[in-house]
Amino acid sequence: MAQAVLELFPDTKTAIGPAIEHGFYYDFERHQPFTPDDFSLIEARMMEVIRRADAIVREEWPRKMAQTYFGEQDNRYKLEIISQISANETITVYRQGSFVDLCRGPHASNTSELSPAFKLLKVAGAYWRGDHTQPMLQRIYGTAWLTQSELTSYLQQLDEAEKRDHRRLGREMDLFHFEEEAPGAVFWHPNGWRLFQQLIAYMRDQQEKSCYVEVNTPDVMDKGLWEISGHWQNYREHMFTTQTEDERVFALKPMNCPGGVLLYKHGLKSYRDLPIRMAEFGKVHRYESSGALHGLMRVRHFTQDDAHIFCTSDQLHAECQSVIALVLSIYADFGFNDVTIKLSTRPQNRIGDDAIWDQLEEALSQSLNTLGLAYTINVGEGAFYGPKLEFVLRDAIGRDWQCGTLQVDLNLPERFDVHYINEAGDRCRPVMLHRALFGSLERFTGILLEHYAGRLPFWLAPVQVVVAPITNEVDDYALRVVSQLKYAGLRVALDTRNEKIGYKVREHSATKVPLFMAVGKREAAEDKVSMRWLGSATQDVMTLSQAIELLSVQSKAPQNQGKQNL
Repeated sequence: MAQAVLELFPDTKTAIGPAIEHGFYYDFERHQPFTPDDFSLIEARMMEVIRRADAIVREEWPRKMAQTYFGEQDNRYKLEIISQISANETITVYRQGSFVDLCRGPHASNTSELSPAFKLLKVAGAYWRGDHTQPMLQRIYGTAWLTQSELTSYLQQLDEAEKRDHRRLGREMDLFHFEEEAPGAVFWHPNGWRLFQQLIAYMRDQQEKSCYVEVNTPDVMDKGLWEISGHWQNYREHMFTTQTEDERVFALKPMNCPGGVLLYKHGLKSYRDLPIRMAEFGKVHRYESSGALHGLMRVRHFTQDDAHIFCTSDQLHAECQSVIALVLSIYADFGFNDVTIKLSTRPQNRIGDDAIWDQLEEALSQSLNTLGLAYTINVGEGAFYGPKLEFVLRDAIGRDWQCGTLQVDLNLPERFDVHYINEAGDRCRPVMLHRALFGSLERFTGILLEHYAGRLPFWLAPVQVVVAPITNEVDDYALRVVSQLKYAGLRVALDTRNEKIGYKVREHSATKVPLFMAVGKREAAEDKVSMRWLGSATQDVMTLSQAIELLSVQSKAPQNQGKQNL
C-alpha cells in the first residue's frame, strides 16, 4: 500500500506501517487529506504492484547511508526511527521496485506472492508516536486475507458490526453520551445509568453468594503508595497526578490493588480469617491518548468490578478454581458460552524473582488443568507483579473481547509487608489474587449492546415495559397497570402522548424496549392488557395478573452461578 501511495502521490512522507490483527495500516504525512474516494485508485495501483511481480530484496545499510537516503527524502519519521536503533543492531531495508522502506522483515520474495484479497477500509488521524504534541498524520487501514471468500466474510462481519455499533445504539436508546470537556468519561443518561446499576446489582448478588465482602477505597492517594506498589515506576505515563499546597504529590488511582492491600493491613489477621475476599466497584483513571479513545470500549475514567483475595498457599489452588468457575458461569448468564482462556506469563519488565514467578504460573496452569479447561499461553504478557489468566469472549458475530482477568501475586504482599499469623503463631506471607470479571463495566456495557444489537435480555433491559393507552379515556387504567407492574419489581414507562398507537410501537421498538403493552376500552373493562414483544408481528392478550406473573419470572436474572461455582 505504501508503494502504491508514493507512486500516486509522490509528495507524501511515510511514517510507520505495521501488520495488525486482520490487516494493516500505514501512517502518512500529506498536505492534502486522503479520503475514502482515493481508495479505489490506491487499490488499483496495489493490484498493479502485485501483477508486476517486483522482487523484494533485503539490504543491510550502514547507519550513515540510511540517514543520507531518508534525509534526502526529507523524511523526519524514518530519521527518528534510525536514531532509536541500537548501534549494535543492523539497519535493514527492503526494496521492491523503486520503493525502499526500513523494516526488520522477513518479507515475501516478490510482490506476486501477495494475496489480492485485500480491501482498504478507512482513514483516520493519528499523532506520530501517539503523542499529541507531535504532528497529526493520516492513517489508512486495510484488511488482507488468503482468499476472496474470507475477505467477503470479514467485510460482512464489519458491516454487521457497524449496525451494532454501541455508540449509535447509545444514541438511539438514549443511554449515554460524551463531551469534549471530559474526554474519555461517560455521561450516563437515566436509562443508561439504570442498565449500569443492573450490572452492579447482578454482580453484587453473585459475589454475596460466593462469600465476598464489599469495600471501597479512596480515589486519590499519595505518590509514595504507588512507588511501593511499583505502579509509579511501571505505569507512570498512564497516571493522572495532582499536587497540594504542601507539595505532596497525589495520583488518581489507575488500579484498586494498593487500596485493597491497605485494607488488609488494617488489623491483625489470623490463618482462621483466610481466605478474605474483598470486592470493590472501584472508579479508576488511566490516561489514554485521545486517538485511542473509542466510546465505552476505551475510556479514561471507568469502574472495575475488582476483588482482591488474600489466602494461604494451601488455599491458592482452590481459590483460583473458584474464581475461574465463577467467571465462566457469569459469562454464561449473559449469553457468552464461547470463552477462550489465555495464561499470560512473566514479562521482561517485572518485579520479584523467578522462583516466585514459577510458583504463581504453576498455580494458574494447574488450576485450569484440574478443571479440565483448555488454554493458550501468552508468553511475556503478564502484569509486572504477577502472571494472569485472561478470559476472551466471542460475541454473536464472531468477534473476540478480552474481559475478565485473574492474577496471582506474591510481590505486592512482599512490598507492602503484609502477613497473617499461622497455627504456630508465626508471621506468614499471604498470596494475593487480583480478580475482575466484567473488567471495565463501561466496556462490558458496550460489548453487551453490540452482542445483542441493543435487544438486551428482558431481565437486563433498562426499561422492560412501555404501557400506552390507546385513547386518553383509559389513562387511569394505564396508570393502574403501571403501578402494579412497578409494585411487582418491573421497570416500566408510561406513554400517554396524543399519538397513534402504531407510531408509539415504532418509536419504542427503535429504542429496543422488549415489551410494548397497549390498553384500550376493552382491556380496561376486562382488566386485561395487549402485549407485543419486540420484533414480533403478533400480540398476546391476557389478564393483568397473568401478565404480572409471567413477567415477574422473566425479569429474574439467570442463576447459572449457583450450579457452577466451586
